Amino acid sequence: MNNLDNIIDFIKKSPKTELHIHIEGSLEPELMFKLSKRNKIEIPFKSVEEIRSAYNFTNLDSFLKIYYEGSNVLINEEDFFDLTWEYILRCKQDNIVHTEIFFDPQSHIPRGVNFDKIINGIDKALKKAEKDFNITSKIIMCFLRHLDEESCFDVLKKACNYKDKIVGVGLDSSEKGNPPTKFKRLFELAMKEGFLTVAHAGEEGPPDYIWDSLNILKVKRIDHGVQCLNDEKLVDKLIKEQIPLTVCPLSNIKLCVFDKLENHNLKKMLDKGLRVMINSDDPAYFGGYLNKNLIETSKALDLDLQDIKKLIKNSFKSSFLDEEKKKKWLKKIN
Repeated sequence: MNNLDNIIDFIKKSPKTELHIHIEGSLEPELMFKLSKRNKIEIPFKSVEEIRSAYNFTNLDSFLKIYYEGSNVLINEEDFFDLTWEYILRCKQDNIVHTEIFFDPQSHIPRGVNFDKIINGIDKALKKAEKDFNITSKIIMCFLRHLDEESCFDVLKKACNYKDKIVGVGLDSSEKGNPPTKFKRLFELAMKEGFLTVAHAGEEGPPDYIWDSLNILKVKRIDHGVQCLNDEKLVDKLIKEQIPLTVCPLSNIKLCVFDKLENHNLKKMLDKGLRVMINSDDPAYFGGYLNKNLIETSKALDLDLQDIKKLIKNSFKSSFLDEEKKKKWLKKIN
């Protein structure tokens, strides 16, 4: 067995956690097609192959256009259950033992979809995952940052009825031109209501967006954060405070943040002592779930076994699991 085989074998066998996964982004073409028929929703594609070939993006906005079109097929509680359950089956396959998933209610509510149906469908699948496979989970509700702050307060109010299911709030969608400062009051209220906070920052946006997410939105994790290397002071802070950066390599390539995986800065970030980890983001659209992200990245950046262990351990350390559970999994990886 050569070194790469050892690494791949370790990736497949090691327990893992995923902290950056949009549940709507795990909508595979087959399920999109099935739901469009079940719910009699027109989609601009004639076949599964046509959907798949449309998954070529030039930037975040070109991806979001298709992403929101795809979301149109999700209407009933059963749809959200099926969507989440399909992702759980991938978790089982990839040996993910804990997942913290994002969902975007503002992609669905304007279409007349009831908040209860969304959260209950997702939650039922996650409860079944724990019962059947011992996979634990947390749910994080994201606000769409291209919308105005005012419209987000309504959805926060709805989330307050489900504090038993939703642990935190996040910020996603088009980053450029939508700085974290835009959502200062919203995040203050969310924290007052007891929600943990995370935010997408420094994917396409500047390092300033990472600063503002930390200082103004008081986030516990930065989703993406790959632009941080352009600001030495920021890098120092991130290292000193061990602030998690949930990096998504295949997503970054698909959205042209980097031209190819060999040029990704993940290894540099890791070597500097930043608390980075690998996630799949929107795996149905970006060509790979967690194991594939880990395997492809380790090949492209020539990561060694210690690098892979560190990435996986960083993920558990950065999760919202309690300390006892974290220790149990970290011990297993060692």
